[in-house]
Amino acid sequence: MTKEELKVILNNHELWLAEKEEGVRADLSGVDLSSVDLKSANLKGANLEGANLRGANLDYANLYDANLKCANLEGANLDYANLYEANLKCANLRVADLKGANLEYANLSGANLKGAYLSGANLKYVNLKCANLEYAYLKGANLEGAYLSGAILPEGFKAKRNSGS
Repeated sequence: MTKEELKVILNNHELWLAEKEEGVRADLSGVDLSSVDLKSANLKGANLEGANLRGANLDYANLYDANLKCANLEGANLDYANLYEANLKCANLRVADLKGANLEYANLSGANLKGAYLSGANLKYVNLKCANLEYAYLKGANLEGAYLSGAILPEGFKAKRNSGS
């Protein structure tokens, strides 16, 4: 995909979000967006299922309610990204940087977060069922109400017992 094609899709998505007649929801499912710069992009509600976002810059991006099911986000930068209610089921977030990201109510079941950096991330009420968090850095992360059944947790990690764990 060319930069121009991506720009058109993002512009049409902005119009869709503004409920303009000519707007079209972004459908980037299966698209190779590896190493692309999407810093501060508004991809709220976008379809990125199966997209290759390996090494992409998504710092401060708005991915609220976006579909990232089975997306490859290995090594992606997602510092302070808004992933509230995003679908990241089975996504590859290996060594991704999610410092300060908002993942509240996100679905990360079966996701690979091995070696991910989640310092200060909001993982409140997130679904981490069967997710791999081996070697993940969770210092300062909020895991209140997180569902951790079957998750592979970092060595020595002690989750607070609550209704979701």
